[in-house]
Amino acid sequence: MPAHSWRHGVTRYQWLVLFVAWLGWVFDSMDATIYALVLHPALEDLLRLSAAAGTAGQQSSGPEAIGPEVIGPEVIGPEVIGWYGGIIFSIFLIGWAIGGVLFGVAADRLGRTKTLIITILTYSVFTGLAALSQDWWHLAIYRFLTALGIGGEWAAGASIVAEAWPEDKRAKAAGILQSAWAVGFFLAATFNLLLRGYGWRALFLVGVIPALVALLVRLWVKEPDRWVKVHAEEQRSGRTHQLRLWELFQRPLRRSTLVGSGLAFVAVFGLWGATNWTPTLIAALPDMQGLGRATLSSAMSYAIMALNAGALLGYLSFGPLAERFGRRPVFALMCAGSLVMLPVTFLTPHAYLDVVLLLPLLGFFNNGIFSGFPIYLPELYPTRLRATGAGFCFNAGRVLASISPFLTGSLVASLGSFGRAASAIALIYLVGLVILPFAPETRGRPLPD
Repeated sequence: MPAHSWRHGVTRYQWLVLFVAWLGWVFDSMDATIYALVLHPALEDLLRLSAAAGTAGQQSSGPEAIGPEVIGPEVIGPEVIGWYGGIIFSIFLIGWAIGGVLFGVAADRLGRTKTLIITILTYSVFTGLAALSQDWWHLAIYRFLTALGIGGEWAAGASIVAEAWPEDKRAKAAGILQSAWAVGFFLAATFNLLLRGYGWRALFLVGVIPALVALLVRLWVKEPDRWVKVHAEEQRSGRTHQLRLWELFQRPLRRSTLVGSGLAFVAVFGLWGATNWTPTLIAALPDMQGLGRATLSSAMSYAIMALNAGALLGYLSFGPLAERFGRRPVFALMCAGSLVMLPVTFLTPHAYLDVVLLLPLLGFFNNGIFSGFPIYLPELYPTRLRATGAGFCFNAGRVLASISPFLTGSLVASLGSFGRAASAIALIYLVGLVILPFAPETRGRPLPD
């Protein structure tokens, strides 16, 4: 069978929808990644500004070791970066969860394309405004507002691709869509390399670029016929205002909602509690000590690229594997691989080269699992609840998972290193393996109407 045969029957417009949604996710990912890349220099600068103004000590009730007498003009230690960095990561995840749920509902009520435009503009504008931060809590507010758009864009994008593409090709299309996250990571790392002499604020300013994608959505993408039909029927029947989140917890959707939310919680907890601390782990390696900020920034960028080389392969592999073996077995593979590779990558190496060689394997499992959600979650819900259900499952767990970065920051102080803290976080994947036997298998089933 020809290698290109799966593309047979896909129209030019369907490819266009996938491309525009993919492009939105690329910049979604880029804007989400920027903070992880600049966490160390940004917080060093902002905490010094905060200390100079005499406010750092009053803004948080952190550990006794992290007080105004420690945050001064001297070098900011890893425990301080871990504490404040974890707080901002957690606030970001809460914003992501709120945006994902609220904009998921909006996508079912207002339409997929309108919601895509609103969310892309939201995360673009507030990423750019983060460059104006003068205190650590300013950055936290901007990241919260950025996250509202990032979370909402996922639900709208996943739904519009699922509804626009042919039934037998949805899994592969969703895998391509999720590959945008790896490209976004690469893009963020590339901009970090190109702008390393201009400071961390310049990288946030680059985050405004995605606003151009909103124009492409407005010009090129229409509402999916499936949504238009269902929306028109609801308007005729007067049911348009009966859409409620509580419907997700009524039979027969309750099990799907609990399973989908649980799996997303595990994946998000592991990613943000461990893998997204990779730049900080790099900064803490023995052979990275004493390097200049520009050299260290380059090392972090190459590490992110290595991680996402594996992630890209994981994203593109999930769809074909899920079509062949089913959704549940591939989710199990990704959970088991993440459980093993997190401690292997974060705990055992003592040199930069060791970490860079292991990161692609970690990325395949730890990031690759996310390709399952735009495939699996839209398959669990009918059209009128598709974006609401997918958005809720993928994001509701983030409220609980938002403790993971903060927990990691605290574990660093108690366990003594980012590697040990990240390895402890890896145990969350055992929860995913326990959930999977209860997950409905959707391989070979049509998208519910």
